[in-house]
Amino acid sequence: MLVAGCQTVTQRADTQDTWSQIKKRGKVVIGVDDSFVPMGFREKNGKLVGYDVDLARAVFKQYGIKVDFQTIDWSMKETELRNGTIDAIWNGYSVTKERKAKVAFTRSYLLNRQVLVTKKKSHILNLNDMAGKVLGLQTGSTAAADLDAQPKLLKDKIKDQTPILYDTFPSAFIDLNAGRIQGILMDEVYANYYLKHLSNSGSYRTLISKSFPADSFAVGLRKGDKTLKKKINEGLAKLQKDGELAKINEKWFGKKSNYLGPVNANN
Repeated sequence: MLVAGCQTVTQRADTQDTWSQIKKRGKVVIGVDDSFVPMGFREKNGKLVGYDVDLARAVFKQYGIKVDFQTIDWSMKETELRNGTIDAIWNGYSVTKERKAKVAFTRSYLLNRQVLVTKKKSHILNLNDMAGKVLGLQTGSTAAADLDAQPKLLKDKIKDQTPILYDTFPSAFIDLNAGRIQGILMDEVYANYYLKHLSNSGSYRTLISKSFPADSFAVGLRKGDKTLKKKINEGLAKLQKDGELAKINEKWFGKKSNYLGPVNANN
């Protein structure tokens, strides 16, 4: 019975178009990791802010729909989507082959890549210097997938060939500062923004390896939500055309940012 129930939920997620329901209730529910700077995170007063927060609101404002952001366990994001707890995953969500098997992606809107963050005092200058060292990364992250996809690059080098998994990056940074781990494999957009706002940012080193593939951010949807996908793609294209997308990009990444990717209404 349990298996049959799971199959029914999956089939519904793959076939049902929920745009009419979303429009009727006037609200779309988006799942986020609310510690992922600068895409979606909590300020000291508890207010949720971020690049993706601004972008999602700007897209759905065009349709008169309110955005309700739901904090979720990032390792369970696809399950939450499939079960209908949320309508979309929109929080620095990288497009990968494995994820394409589970969700439908909108057009990509932001470029990204994985970087290794270390403490300068550790004298780690490349991936080979992580030999015998302890690596940290976020559970369910693109970094975790990349690490497993190309084990010879880094996984086979680290201690016990097994990384330490964290629910959030701030927890990983606590251990990095305490010396319990020697490196964090993570999204470049997060690393650059997070380190920029630390008083001791000069004590860190960010290593970029071209061996790890570049990736891009897009919105993850249930495969049956073809209308929602179309609406988001059209909304992103309109924001790009009228200059609003560039303004949001500059607000969070600065004028010289090279993160902004091409947006097209067709997908």
